[in-house]
Amino acid sequence: MSDVLFPALIGPTDWPLLAMPVQRMHGGAASLHAHGVAQVDGARHPFARLLRRVLGLPEPGAGQVIALSIERDGGRETWTRGFANGRMRSTLERAADGVRLRERLGPVSLYFELRRDGDAIDWQLREGRLLGLPLPRAIFGSVLSRSLAEEGRYVFHIDTRLPLLGQLIAYRGWLEID
Repeated sequence: MSDVLFPALIGPTDWPLLAMPVQRMHGGAASLHAHGVAQVDGARHPFARLLRRVLGLPEPGAGQVIALSIERDGGRETWTRGFANGRMRSTLERAADGVRLRERLGPVSLYFELRRDGDAIDWQLREGRLLGLPLPRAIFGSVLSRSLAEEGRYVFHIDTRLPLLGQLIAYRGWLEID
């Protein structure tokens, strides 16, 4: 399992302590499909809508059905999330430093440190780049992201707020693996 992305980044001591739905979602299956429901929030002014469109993020809406597809190829994962109000695709892989997760959304790459918090994963944003160029950390505002389990389901909470812009996107909900 050492070459599988999430177990390698979380580490062999902490990985077995994660909730089973979290392990299944972030484990080593070459292909995974899941479905669920998400609440998507975000600022509704034109600049926020434009930025979401550029990054391939869904538009706000309550109770959106979500379908997730994960394709794994070596240490790289492609996540495609189909929301009722948009489609979001990102590529996840180990950063060049070998200890952080790199998530690419359109022209932006986000670098996370993954930590086990109880039986959940806490994603801590450490760096961001636009078209490969590093940007000051302050530009990326606050990004709160957790992967956990509730009632036997995989649960996610993401909330991204940018300076002057406010809440770019927040989505939370649950998924069940098909």
